[in-house]
Amino acid sequence: MDSFSPGAQVPIQGSAGQMAATHALASAAYRDDKMEKILDANNEWHESTVKKGKFSLFAPNLGEAFSRAVQVRMLGGARKPLIQSFGAEPQTVVEHCLAATNIRRRRDKLLTLITVFFGVVFLPGMLAWMTVFQVRSALAKTSADKKGSGALGTGLLVGMGILAVLFLLRLPFTGLLGLYLRIMVVAPVVGWFLAKRVCERTAKDLRARWDSLLSGGGGIGPKIPEAVPQDPNETAAEELRQSLEKLTAEQRSNVVFYAGPKGILGMGTRWGSWHLAEELIPKEGKEIHAFRTWDVIRPIHDQLKMLERGTLKTGFPTPSVSHWIVSPVGEGAKEVARPEGEDVVAYQVKPHEIQRICNENQFGKGNRHYLGVQFVLWDGQLVLTMMVTVTALLHTLRIEVTGHALGPVHSLFTTKPEAPKKEVSKTIRFWETKEVLLPLITNDEVVRLAVRAPLTWFPPVLDFLGGKLVLPEPFGLRHAWAAQPWRHRFMADDAIRAATPVLRAVHAATIKMLDDHGVDTERFTNRSMVLSGFVQDPMPKKADVYDA
Repeated sequence: MDSFSPGAQVPIQGSAGQMAATHALASAAYRDDKMEKILDANNEWHESTVKKGKFSLFAPNLGEAFSRAVQVRMLGGARKPLIQSFGAEPQTVVEHCLAATNIRRRRDKLLTLITVFFGVVFLPGMLAWMTVFQVRSALAKTSADKKGSGALGTGLLVGMGILAVLFLLRLPFTGLLGLYLRIMVVAPVVGWFLAKRVCERTAKDLRARWDSLLSGGGGIGPKIPEAVPQDPNETAAEELRQSLEKLTAEQRSNVVFYAGPKGILGMGTRWGSWHLAEELIPKEGKEIHAFRTWDVIRPIHDQLKMLERGTLKTGFPTPSVSHWIVSPVGEGAKEVARPEGEDVVAYQVKPHEIQRICNENQFGKGNRHYLGVQFVLWDGQLVLTMMVTVTALLHTLRIEVTGHALGPVHSLFTTKPEAPKKEVSKTIRFWETKEVLLPLITNDEVVRLAVRAPLTWFPPVLDFLGGKLVLPEPFGLRHAWAAQPWRHRFMADDAIRAATPVLRAVHAATIKMLDDHGVDTERFTNRSMVLSGFVQDPMPKKADVYDA
């Protein structure tokens, strides 16, 4: 018996309580809204765009477009580097995209069979009905009067039905040709009825998964059997498995990118900055014991690790304290380049290289070292990062603390599915209104899915005919659709409150280290007290916009 087993359900990573942002993003794979709705979630960091196709009848909905775009961008063989998704698990989102694609492909297989038997075999009849629906769709998009265009489209459909009935009754042909022509008119209608049943069943499944992800229960685990090789020769499954592992490794990279006024990509803009810069003067009658910037960083790292152990019981949640290598990129850069070489393994810069950059790359060209303490709050919807960098130029030691904040995922991703309905007047009490449920799948939607189904095995052709979603670059799932936290009162409070204890912990560790090395710390202590007052300013600033 070999070690390969059939594909199983992939468990969702992380606890459900800290996966709100991940589940919100993953729910987009199951949505059935218009593709253009994603444009509502554009932010000041990045903007998605929609590339129109040749025919609106082939246009994808939001879930179809999102799943395809994310899969190609994050799993493609020649893909560009990705930006880390702090506060989210990108692999889980990709797995849901793959699962949603599998569900739609099972539906499309049935629709393809229906289209072949009831459409392609009777091609002239199918083309006639498709023309009517294409005209209806075009009228709905170009007309400003929605009611008028809807009535006109319905009139065209009714007119086509009347012509079909007359064609059946008054057809002058008899025999085999007459029978074919009569079936040619009816067969697409029968196919439409069967296709609607298939589409409704799949739509209910997709909506159930959409709702489950946003209900706080962790969602229905994505099933992607194609990611588990079932025999040693199954190269496609092995490549997919390796792509998912590569995605997770890049998510754990300790290299981030600073894009000017856009801040650190994935961490958000810099909203606050505090500097402690004083001259190094020895204590009276003593000499300064030589040290390097790494010797200052180490006690700061240890002190930040102790933040969760507060005097009061209501302390910080456990923070993540990490060493980061920050690489500068242009504000409008369309891609980033991750460092390579013998000092980098699995997207991680080795510790000895981190120490070298900390000690040597402080002025001029090159990457810089930052020590970051990160808090993932509000179930992953708020990411607070305080970055610390130490520089020593001539006789001046400078400790800089900056605050970065990444807000919640746009509300578009947190809306649950609602049954389609409309408000109508009551029959007798016409002055009162009531809500009536509409079919989950409309006639136009059945036709759209049926004509797309045979082409789903040729995605580039479908992109050309129907259009696609173009993701913003440099792309990262989390920050591409994040909102600013300042519009949420409590999130803004949390960001501002976190700055003071972090700043004081950094200063305390620095002053103690300097005191142990024979440095007169009076100026540092006085300056630290001044900064402690400044940090209590309740207004976040745009610290990366230098208003000179």
